[in-house]
Amino acid sequence: PADERYIQSAIVRAKHRNPSTDESIFDFLQRVLLLEEPEGLDEAQRAERREFVLSIQQFTGPVMAKGVEDTAFYRYFPLSSLNEVGGDPRRFGVSTATFHARNLGRRRAWPHALLATSTHDSKRSEDVRARIDVLSEIPGDWYRAIRLWHAVNPGRKAASVDGETPSAAEEYLFYQTLVGAWPLDPPDPGQLEGLTARLRAYMRKALREAKIHSSWINPNQPYEEAVDRFVRASLDPSPANPFLKEFTPFLDRIKAAGMWNSLSQTLLKIASPGVPDFYQGAEIWDFSLVDPDNRRPVDYSLRATLFQRMRETQSRGALPLVEEATAHPADGLIKLYVTSRALCFRKSHRDLLAKGSYLPLRTAGARQNHAIGFARALGRRMAIAVAGRFFMALGADKHTPAGEATWGDSALLLRRELSHGAWRDLFTQATIQTVPRNGKPALPLGEVFGHLPLALLESVE
Repeated sequence: PADERYIQSAIVRAKHRNPSTDESIFDFLQRVLLLEEPEGLDEAQRAERREFVLSIQQFTGPVMAKGVEDTAFYRYFPLSSLNEVGGDPRRFGVSTATFHARNLGRRRAWPHALLATSTHDSKRSEDVRARIDVLSEIPGDWYRAIRLWHAVNPGRKAASVDGETPSAAEEYLFYQTLVGAWPLDPPDPGQLEGLTARLRAYMRKALREAKIHSSWINPNQPYEEAVDRFVRASLDPSPANPFLKEFTPFLDRIKAAGMWNSLSQTLLKIASPGVPDFYQGAEIWDFSLVDPDNRRPVDYSLRATLFQRMRETQSRGALPLVEEATAHPADGLIKLYVTSRALCFRKSHRDLLAKGSYLPLRTAGARQNHAIGFARALGRRMAIAVAGRFFMALGADKHTPAGEATWGDSALLLRRELSHGAWRDLFTQATIQTVPRNGKPALPLGEVFGHLPLALLESVE
């Protein structure tokens, strides 16, 4: 029935958009697609119709992908982190109620489906998207920043028959991409040169995918070279370039919030219904862009070294490791730690996270909109995942958004079946006591988020 509705809707729209075309053509196509075969057809004719319908079904996927993901997504990008495979750039997030409803639906209908945040086909890596998402929290500051960059950027001097090069839209895409891909630590000259080369390749691909000023079939070399010069001039480290002097302070303000976004996303992915997937290299920070940028060789020796360091530091206790990892987050140790600890918990509680019920949890207090949590339960075994969000308003640009000073009287409200006396956080090994709040059990977020704005809690007998 759903397929029939889609076909009928498409036919109606096609008629509306083509008023000068004979409607009988569309009526004939609808009958063929719905397998409404007229009398008098022989078996060969019926087989021919079915083969045509199968071909249509095979072609619609790639045609949609080429039209939407590989064209429209490079033309329309109010917030480019929304332009992801399977996403919709018109939908700026969902409510917590919708998030929980979708998780419940996934547990019911697709409990073993893949949960991926980065893949070989992603337009931007999970860490790039998580940082660009921060811009939605500070629209006024972002608007002022791009207006300033537009005014001071020396690369915006080129002119062509198409007008200014790059166009305003292409320049805006470049700024968003640069915000997402810039490394956590200031790049040295060699790293900046490598980043420049990556941005040049990205913008050339973006121009050709958009098919407005250039394309793969008919490349507009002079236009592409003008955009290339713009990118190189923008990232020129010489004192004569005022753009980088204005750009880096803005990036420094938001990069911590993007980092915490990534960690919250990692925890929610691992604890939610489904099977979490990790793309190569995403165990630590990965600020890759669309292919071929996300197909670069992964430095596994670096990850092995970090893993060994994590094990050695963890031998002194969980809290010293968390403090060290958050004091110097740029090396990616904190993401590796959160990922590995949560996956180890998932491995040792396989049935709980694969088959356990999903219980949405509410929050209360002044910071109630800054946390999202749910519980997983199977018999007497229970776990709670809770993560912070909207970190700019929590002062992430100044300090780690953790502790009572940040979270005040806010609390995670527990259901009656979760009213155990205490819960232990997997990441810090801190034990949090359940307290009454308006006659119901609750966990103070100032304690749950005592050292990290995310926690995976298991009940303490």
